[in-house]
Amino acid sequence: MAVTPPLQPRPLTEKERDFLDRALRVNQAGELGANLIYSGQYAILKHDKHLKPLIRHMWDQEVHHLNTFNTLLAKHRVRPTAMHPLWNIAGYAVGVGTALIGKKAAMACTEAVETEIGTHYNHQVRVLLEILRDPELKAFVKRGEVDGELKGLLETIRKFRDDELEHLDTAVGHDSKGAEGYEILTNLIRGGCKAAIWLSSRI
Repeated sequence: MAVTPPLQPRPLTEKERDFLDRALRVNQAGELGANLIYSGQYAILKHDKHLKPLIRHMWDQEVHHLNTFNTLLAKHRVRPTAMHPLWNIAGYAVGVGTALIGKKAAMACTEAVETEIGTHYNHQVRVLLEILRDPELKAFVKRGEVDGELKGLLETIRKFRDDELEHLDTAVGHDSKGAEGYEILTNLIRGGCKAAIWLSSRI
């Protein structure tokens, strides 16, 4: 009796591969920045008995996110952004600077950063769902011939997005909006995040 050979995954199209490359590059950069921000905040606020475990918990989740995207970058041979040296300095400086201003400012920073990351991940989820719902692709999905990378990435981004939005809720719950100069501070940080996302996906 003849044995049916296993179905080979359908290779990614050029458009899908381009999306995968950009998504992995910018997401890894974003998680690197988040790690450095929490690292900077922790360095200043680690003696605060209430905020220390809170920041450590959020930081630990960001470490997991970063490790995941580091692994995916290596797996798919995607180069990291050339902006790494700048993000290393900027991320830590933002974390330290906002923590030095005060606890509420540190939480306002978290709120601003996680708002932009959550929005960014939501956009990627919509793009991936659109790709996976393509009529031509559905035929491959039905036969089990679709490359699982995009489906796996969708699940990963959804999980990480939920973590980021949890951090946002935590920051708001710890009076982020009560920070002095809240509007100016959060608008500056959100603007910086948007610029970092744009640059990291292209450079």
